[in-house]
Amino acid sequence: MTEKKTAEKIAQKAYDLGFAFEKEYRGCAQCTIAALQDALDIRNTETDAIFKAATGMAGGGARQIDGNCGAYAGGTLMIGYHVGRDRDNFADPEQIRMATFRLVKKLHQRFIDEFGTVTCSEIHTRIMGRPFYIEDPDEFRKFEDAGAHTDKCTRVVALAARWSAEILAEEGYIDK
Repeated sequence: MTEKKTAEKIAQKAYDLGFAFEKEYRGCAQCTIAALQDALDIRNTETDAIFKAATGMAGGGARQIDGNCGAYAGGTLMIGYHVGRDRDNFADPEQIRMATFRLVKKLHQRFIDEFGTVTCSEIHTRIMGRPFYIEDPDEFRKFEDAGAHTDKCTRVVALAARWSAEILAEEGYIDK
């Protein structure tokens, strides 16, 4: 199998897992991370710590919807896992963080191209017609009725996982 076909297969697996995890478990940031862990076969204590740390990022941060999309945040974290500077290299004279920024800007641009934003509430508006304050039980029911975990937020997570895998593959950070 060619490297391109392998990368496409990994990206599709990330998409499929992201969709399924968001549908079943919820928590857009963690579902994106879990999809990438499994699709890239990088589940380990480090990526499990990233998964755990991302718990509060769901729904724009604590389900408040006014922050970054959790799927975007999860993809950003996993790109950083592959490319980011280490704590032991905090001074970063090599400017490693600039490479991370370049890759995350690619993810950012894909969100902009698809949704016009990386903000949770604005993505709600784009895909469901309006934002939903999902902390409120009545609003959460309406959010679910609008297809949030049928085909809306599930697709956002799936795309974030796919795009992150594609970007990492394009840049040579994935072993094929």
